[in-house]
This record gives sequence, C-alpha cells and structure tokens, in this order.
Amino acid sequence: MRHTPSGGSGYGAAATDSGLMSIGTVLNVLREEFPEVTISKIRFLESEGLIEPQRTPSGYRKFGPGDVERLGHVLRMQRDHYLPLKVIREHLDAMERGEQLRLPTLGRQRDGEAGLADGPTASRIARAELLAAAGIGERELSEWESYGLVTPVADGVYDAEAVTVSALIVELGRSGIEPRHLRAMKAAADREAGLVDQVVAPLKRHRNPQTRAHAEARAKELAGLTVKLHAALVQSALGVRLP
Repeated sequence: MRHTPSGGSGYGAAATDSGLMSIGTVLNVLREEFPEVTISKIRFLESEGLIEPQRTPSGYRKFGPGDVERLGHVLRMQRDHYLPLKVIREHLDAMERGEQLRLPTLGRQRDGEAGLADGPTASRIARAELLAAAGIGERELSEWESYGLVTPVADGVYDAEAVTVSALIVELGRSGIEPRHLRAMKAAADREAGLVDQVVAPLKRHRNPQTRAHAEARAKELAGLTVKLHAALVQSALGVRLP
C-alpha cells in the first residue's frame, strides 16, 4: 500500500488502537478541512487508484493514517490547484520517491486583481484550465454549456465552482447519467437559488455595508440548508441513507 509521508496534519489522531479507521471515521476527520467531501468521493478516488485501503475479510475498508494523509493531499490539490487526477497521481508518486515538484498554478486570481469581473467569487479559471482540470474536451464542455450546467462568468472565464460541477458531471457520467439528464437538477437548483435570493434581497439592497455582509453570510447559510434538504429528500425518495 502506498502512503504519503505525514505532513503533521494530525489525521492519525482519530485512528483506533490498530491504527486503522473505517470510511465513516475518515469522512469525519477529512470534513474538518474539506466539509464537502463525501463517502462516494472517497470511494471514487479509491476506484481511480489514488488510495489503496486495506480490506477486512468481510470486505470493509480500513484506512491507515497514511491513507488519510494521501486523501488530504488529493483533495487539497483539487481544491487549491484544480488539477486532474492523472496529474495529482504523478505528483503523489513523485513525493513518495522523495522528489520535490512544484504544483502548477491554474491562473487563479483574487477579487480586486486586474482582468476579473467584480463579484463575491474568490477565484476564476480560464476555459483551457477548466478543460484540463475536468479532463474533457471542447465538445463536452460546449454540450454542458448548452444545458446550462456550466456557465462562464465572462468570456472564456469561469468561477471555481465550475470545476466542482464539472467533476461531478464526469462522475455521474461514469454511471450512465448523461448531461442531458441533469437539466432537471439545474432547473431545481435555479429555483432553490431564487428562493434564497428572495429572502436575502432586502438585506443586499441595504446601504449599510455590515448589513450587506450579513446578507452574504445569510445566503451561504440558507444555501447550505437547501443543499442538505435536497440531499435528504433524494435519499428519502430512493429509500437509501448514505453512511
């Protein structure tokens, strides 16, 4: 099994006496830094060969501290550098060989920097960089755009969330769920966003900067609640419950 040397993150603190953790424990540990990570995401990264947890005789996954460290590195490189899994794997393998490689920067820019549209989004990514991060071609991205699943914030420029959306579209595609099937999800998301915006709109129009800041915080809070409700409703409709 491959293990990335510990970076002092303290991931091993949640391990049992045997030094191994269940996937549920790993999820709770990782969510301290990556609140949006899911069990399906961990399983996907395993299927892609990024981690190799042990298996009990009954088939349950057991993760060591090194596996969790490796997961942390993968998620961090996706979040901070928007790298495709192939590139991430190459960097992790190089790290294990003791090589020091500089991660590529995908042109992220912060609010207030030149060439970006004004707005609350913290970072932007160019079209070519989005294609590379998602591991797709122009045809796929154009199709997603035609369905409104991915939308540029400016000509050839996307927000960071487009990378997450693209990765999820790719994952769903592996199970036969095509982009055209996701139009209903997009429509539902637009309706939910409209409901949240309706609630916070009076605060956003206020002259007081603190009130407007409160509106943004309130919008994030309500968005989180709608996402949780949506997930719970889908699970309830399917009669399943995620671990």
